[in-house]
Amino acid sequence: MASDSSAEQAAAGSSGSNESVTKIEPIRMPTPEEMRAQEVWNNCAVKSVASGVMGGGLGLMMGLFMGALDNPIMHDTMTGRQQFLYTARQMGQRSWGSCKAFAVMGLVYSAAECIVEKARAKHDIVNTAVAGCVTGGTMSARGGPKAACIGCAGFATFSVLIEKFFDRHT
Repeated sequence: MASDSSAEQAAAGSSGSNESVTKIEPIRMPTPEEMRAQEVWNNCAVKSVASGVMGGGLGLMMGLFMGALDNPIMHDTMTGRQQFLYTARQMGQRSWGSCKAFAVMGLVYSAAECIVEKARAKHDIVNTAVAGCVTGGTMSARGGPKAACIGCAGFATFSVLIEKFFDRHT
């Protein structure tokens, strides 16, 4: 074996090419622990809850940032302590509202996409559009049927555009 590799190196050196010899590695089979972990993450409930938690975290951070940008209207007449308390209250209210909205959005979108993907047994853009429609319709359902339809169309369009954008860059 050692003489074979030295013969290959000598042949590569004598041909004058600077290309390195690529090794072909055998395919490694997953361990039982990796297979169990994959089965857990293939569960729609686990995916949805994880997406909801991550969406809530994102909403919390966005709410804190956006709440910090709110300035009180009467900031000239307020003391420094009053301004600080007002801003802290605004940040808390904004972050909790954003946290709830993004958590629900992540949970509903992930659940809808996973269920549609398992039902159709395909991974394509249709799943994204349906999940976007379900999410947009759900998020705007309080506004009535017209708002739900507009939310469905808008979120589905946004989801498809984002999916196309990321497909192009992978």
